[in-house]
Amino acid sequence: MVLPSYERHLMKFSNKAKAFAIAAVIAISTATPAQAVDLTGSGASFVDPLLQSCKAGFNKSSSHSYVYTSTGSGTGKKNADAKIGDFWFSDSAHTATTKRSTVFHAPIIAAPIAVLVNLPAKKDIYLTSTTVAKIFSGEITKWNDPAIVADNNRSVTTTIYRKDASGNVAKDKKGNPIVLRTQTKRTYYTLPNMPIKVVFRADGSGTSNNFTKWLNGVAPTVWTKPANDAFTTAFPGNINDAQNIGRIVGANQSQGIATLAAKTPYSITYAEKNWGDAYGLRSAYVSNAAGNFTFPDSAATSAFLGEASQDANGIVSYNYATKVAGAYTLGIVSYMLVETEYADKSRGAAVKQLAEYILSSDCSGLDAKAGYIVISGTFLAKAKELLAKMNK
Repeated sequence: MVLPSYERHLMKFSNKAKAFAIAAVIAISTATPAQAVDLTGSGASFVDPLLQSCKAGFNKSSSHSYVYTSTGSGTGKKNADAKIGDFWFSDSAHTATTKRSTVFHAPIIAAPIAVLVNLPAKKDIYLTSTTVAKIFSGEITKWNDPAIVADNNRSVTTTIYRKDASGNVAKDKKGNPIVLRTQTKRTYYTLPNMPIKVVFRADGSGTSNNFTKWLNGVAPTVWTKPANDAFTTAFPGNINDAQNIGRIVGANQSQGIATLAAKTPYSITYAEKNWGDAYGLRSAYVSNAAGNFTFPDSAATSAFLGEASQDANGIVSYNYATKVAGAYTLGIVSYMLVETEYADKSRGAAVKQLAEYILSSDCSGLDAKAGYIVISGTFLAKAKELLAKMNK
């Protein structure tokens, strides 16, 4: 059978279309997929447990991977200055003149710093902020000091908040924390007649910076020096005085001080709550400006951070004088330091994906017991605003 000429042309066109479609499918199926990027980061030990927990999820969601080395905020800033690695973390803002203009910091992770104690009795311990300052400054040197005894043999009030799906404090339509209940109880604690061993961060540390900033903010007549990454620089006195030798000792990184405190009976230190939990140290209830004692959990910490403010660069200022009843005032934000422009666009895109993943509840909400807080509200808005500047 001979087809009319127009049908023969139509068949030729149809066959060409089919051939083109098949070729396109083959081209798509054999094309090289987007290459996975292996990232390297370093800096604050504060964020290390969370970053290690989030590795598998990030790889599954993006195909990218990363290695993060916990070196301390000071080293993280230096590595950012020297372009060593792809991203960096610091618990204190990087405002030094050495900071490159192409590096910016975004508030990515929030959590509480806990005051951790190693005492024989497995009981809750309560410390006013002034007492904490006097212990770390060397004004109080024994556990049965009258101030500590008074803190732990009294009526104490704690506030229990409603939590949202992320574990943060839930708020009403006016933005106020929703209180479930307030508890008042009488505490009794016979403190041991033993010297207090103070353990501090010996390396450059954003945790030390935030801790000494808090001490100076809540007890300025006791802790008279401003904050510093170096605890010894912020110490209000001579840390090398004879009375301090052997009584105040240092170790590097959060794991280092948690390890040393766990091996040292009657010691006290400061670190992320998860490090204390891992090494059997007890987190203290600490008083706030409202006169209540609060525990370093996500709800109490997010109630405090809700009172903080940010400048145009994302740098956070804390309100230690907040009267929010259940606010835990030793909460901090950790900054992710990244490049505005990466020479390797695919590497820059991978870093941005990582930052966005950390901000999500898939990562930050992964370990609520450790106290990490899912960034929300103005903090989240600022982080997204800053990250939007990447690779434009």
